[in-house]
Amino acid sequence: MKKIEKLYSAYKQTSGVSTDSRKIIKGCIFFALKGPNFDGNKFAQSALDKGAKYVVVDDEGYINKNDKVFLVKDTLMALQSLATYHRKKLNLTIIGITGSNGKTTTKELIREVLSKKYNTHFTKGNYNNHIGVPLTLLQLTKEHEIGIIEMGANHLKEIERLCSISLPNWGYITNFGKAHIEGFGNEEGVIKGKSELYNYLKNYNGKILVNADDKKQLSLSKNSNRFLFGTDLKANFKIKYLNTETQELQINYNNVIFKSPLHGKYNLANIAAAISFGLLFDVPLKLIQKSILDYQSDNNRSQKLMINKTQIILDAYNANPTSMEAALNAFAGCKFFQKLVVLGDMFELGSQSNEEHDSILRLCIKLKIDKICTIGHNFKKASVENDSIYKFENLESFIQKFDDNSSIFNGVLIKGSRAMQLENLIPFFKKLWVI
Repeated sequence: MKKIEKLYSAYKQTSGVSTDSRKIIKGCIFFALKGPNFDGNKFAQSALDKGAKYVVVDDEGYINKNDKVFLVKDTLMALQSLATYHRKKLNLTIIGITGSNGKTTTKELIREVLSKKYNTHFTKGNYNNHIGVPLTLLQLTKEHEIGIIEMGANHLKEIERLCSISLPNWGYITNFGKAHIEGFGNEEGVIKGKSELYNYLKNYNGKILVNADDKKQLSLSKNSNRFLFGTDLKANFKIKYLNTETQELQINYNNVIFKSPLHGKYNLANIAAAISFGLLFDVPLKLIQKSILDYQSDNNRSQKLMINKTQIILDAYNANPTSMEAALNAFAGCKFFQKLVVLGDMFELGSQSNEEHDSILRLCIKLKIDKICTIGHNFKKASVENDSIYKFENLESFIQKFDDNSSIFNGVLIKGSRAMQLENLIPFFKKLWVI
């Protein structure tokens, strides 16, 4: 019997997969992964002691080999191969989603829609990389009908690799933007990297959903089995975006109105993509409507919070120049009489970092934001200065020194990269503004 078949036979006897020896579930199979600062092989015996049924190692020096131990050349490659083997065993549809911005929100919306008719499983949290994708696949069962796999990338060939692991039948790219410039080299590198999903689906006769209003994507998806949505007359699903200058997002398709509580017109295409997937998979219109209306972000992405009489838009999960610009423009269009923005540093921009942080501050001034607070070293050293701009080195400094000048801001945007952890400002604002 081949090694992968033996490993798969063992996996089928377990309660699931674990890669963290601190969180062992009894009866699981533990993969001893390695990284720059850790070696899971050291904890293989500990995993067995805590109740793991099997362990997979690539260094036999840390454990006595027995019938509970699988020795492989590389534990990560073994995990990925096992996931692909499992995926092939299941008769289900895999939808791959990537893009510079909006991946998670779009994935959540599509899941909300499709789950009304199908048993779906989807990427949770930040499991969108070379480890998270195989772990998500290994959570699929024969009862599932659709898997929705989010794919993140910060360099070329990464999406290609994730496709070779997950073998998607369908794909959707949200957009191309200035994200992970340092890893991709430039914006053209970003486009090339994200388009690896298109290339895979073209080569393996997969199906692609494309935003027809995005001319770059129209061009790159030529000669594929594609379906188009958008305001373009050539679209398979012709839609109209309504009330784009207000906080209430609405989409018209065939005189049916879809309403969403999400913030920002940059979410309109995300919503339209979810509607389109619902139509492609024959979900009844009324159920699609309900799904779009019911979905509210609670994951620090375009999340709405009320503190006393102040509306806070919490968008602190990630940030890059493209998403930052979209968020600021959407916020500026909201009818708040006193606007405050709190912006955290953007990362992985390489040599363009200074220019991009300067550009964001210039945009804030142009949009006439009443008060602009920045947090982080990159914004701190930005050359743009203005009476409305207040720069802070870190969260602690902001909390200590922030002065609202007794003003009650009825609109606040909090936007920054994940590493900045700007969601930790919410308790501070609650204490500051709740009487």
